Amino acid sequence: MPEQQQPSQLNIEISEEVAEGTYANLAIITHSHAEFVIDFVNVMPGTPKSKVKSRIIFTPMHAKRFLKALEDNVVRYEAANGQIQDLEQVEIPLNFGGPTAQA
Repeated sequence: MPEQQQPSQLNIEISEEVAEGTYANLAIITHSHAEFVIDFVNVMPGTPKSKVKSRIIFTPMHAKRFLKALEDNVVRYEAANGQIQDLEQVEIPLNFGGPTAQA
């Protein structure tokens, strides 16, 4: 009788610093034929300049898998907690009610 192979486990470690996370309220997504780039930004009211806090680079295949995983998680979240309210129109640049930024 042939031996059944056990699925291999993926051992993932996370440092304390990474585990704390980084807040972002804006994602800028760009792509080329070879990759998708997502820049996560924390835009603060009254601040004329914001920095990218994190950049994630995906292959097109992994971008699509990420999209599906995110969609699945949003569906499960809404099933447990109710529908997430979406903005009808996102204003770019974002306006947080502070003074208008000027360059």
